[in-house]
Amino acid sequence: MELLELYKKRKSEIRKRIEEFKKLGNASDEEIFAELCFCLCTPQSKAKICDRFIRAVKESGLLYRGSENEIKKYMRGIRFPNNKSKYIVHARKLFTEKGKLKIKDKLNGEPKKVREWLVKNVKGMGMKEASHFLRNIGKGGGLAILDRHILKNLKELDVIKEIPSTLTKTKYLEIERKMKEFSKKIGIPLGELDLLLWSKETGEVFK
Repeated sequence: MELLELYKKRKSEIRKRIEEFKKLGNASDEEIFAELCFCLCTPQSKAKICDRFIRAVKESGLLYRGSENEIKKYMRGIRFPNNKSKYIVHARKLFTEKGKLKIKDKLNGEPKKVREWLVKNVKGMGMKEASHFLRNIGKGGGLAILDRHILKNLKELDVIKEIPSTLTKTKYLEIERKMKEFSKKIGIPLGELDLLLWSKETGEVFK
């Protein structure tokens, strides 16, 4: 009941955010790539700090041409900067064709298959980061973003019995299925439920 009350209060804000995600999906390859880099930076780091980093390094132009060391200098407050700057440069090479970023063409298709491709090919991108990225560009239909905030709330809601110490692909898909079932049961679409639980924990609807 408490969750449904919160949903009533935040539904319009959540839906507005989801519309913004869909609009981003129509943006340039450079903007889509920047969002991928944001999601690569988020593990064990605050989303707001990662967002600030992406804005700064994008404005400098180094996101699109800088070395690992140049990019790393902007990563204040982000954990594991050595690895994450490597992931960004690796992803840039992966999505560059004839000197131009070409990422959008690789993201067409059924969301689960696109997620699998991203996890397999983009260094540093696990199930959570790939789901997060696809949701943020309006292509994450039916995918759950199982970060610590969501897992904690799913346990509190008795959707899962415990928070797993490691989230294997099999375990991720199992919890994702349970979260989908719960979303149907309470009548809140999965994408909206994710933002609702995240905002319940952090106090705001972000990304």
